[in-house]
Amino acid sequence: MVLLVRHGRTPTTGQVLPGRAAGLHLSEEGLAQAEAVADRIGALAGGKHGGPVAVYASPLERTTETARPIARRLGLRVRSERGLLECDFGEWTGGKLADLAKKPEWTTVQRNPSGFRFPGGESFIEMQARMTSALARLVERHRGETIVAVSHADPIKAVVAQAAGTPLDLFQRLTVAPCSVSALAYTGVGPFVLTVNSTDSLTALAIA
Repeated sequence: MVLLVRHGRTPTTGQVLPGRAAGLHLSEEGLAQAEAVADRIGALAGGKHGGPVAVYASPLERTTETARPIARRLGLRVRSERGLLECDFGEWTGGKLADLAKKPEWTTVQRNPSGFRFPGGESFIEMQARMTSALARLVERHRGETIVAVSHADPIKAVVAQAAGTPLDLFQRLTVAPCSVSALAYTGVGPFVLTVNSTDSLTALAIA
């Protein structure tokens, strides 16, 4: 099982498209969210599958800072995984969302993302392929075990959509809140979506 955790809130969440720019840290609220999700994930240790055996994170500061309390709660270390990185927004990196929403391309981003590439950056198709490939490698490395993967909203939504058989053009209909948990179970017949955008107790996953 893979527990996909979005990083906690930052000072610019919902206002700016930070992308892969360095130097963005969790806000005080985000740090509190990270501690709370660590407690929720730690509670899985006594379940049927046992607790997570590894914690991976995108190498950006906000994901690493979210992963640290989880790893500490589990007695593990944070492992950096570039495949979990945010989408490369290219020239849009650092733009204010209010300004970006006025661009004519914004409609394509929302309604036909499979046909869009960020100028000087990544396409949504490439992002989804990168994310699903990274998770496949991690699942193979930890076959039959539970792991945590701390990433970003769009990559998590894209991989959940792929697991559910939802077209990429509809992935924007999914919501992944800061420090929410989405869980996927990988089996011989394909992935199963166990929960999406959970911000409450995860104890049901302990018996799934």
